Amino acid sequence: MTNFIIKTHRKDTLYTKPHLFILNKGMNSGKPQKEPFTNSFVIIFSNEEDLENIFLIAYSLWQTKFWHPFLIGSVIPFLRLPDFIKEFNPQSSLMMVEHEQHLKNVAALKLLEQKENQRREELMLINDLRKAILYRYCRK
Repeated sequence: MTNFIIKTHRKDTLYTKPHLFILNKGMNSGKPQKEPFTNSFVIIFSNEEDLENIFLIAYSLWQTKFWHPFLIGSVIPFLRLPDFIKEFNPQSSLMMVEHEQHLKNVAALKLLEQKENQRREELMLINDLRKAILYRYCRK
């Protein structure tokens, strides 16, 4: 079981230990990121390995829209800290119970992310080549 601290992020606060941010306002509430959001919670860990494991769990919860039933508010929905803590702790523990399967899922997700980044770079290069060819064509 990993130990972590969850609290509300305050602007201009610097954290020395490994940490991640979870967006708490809007329809993307629950979205994890390593860079701070304006409206976010921060999860502070004791080591980097715990950070990676929990980041992927938080990412999967966000992608499956796990947090949508917990959003409050009619104009700008938001996620409350007590609701987040109450649901995140047991859900992360449940997802890490089968540790071997969890590690396989983590490896597969990392591989998919790596492939996605490679494809994105290839598309950017293709677009750059297209622009260069069109630029040369128009300059004649």
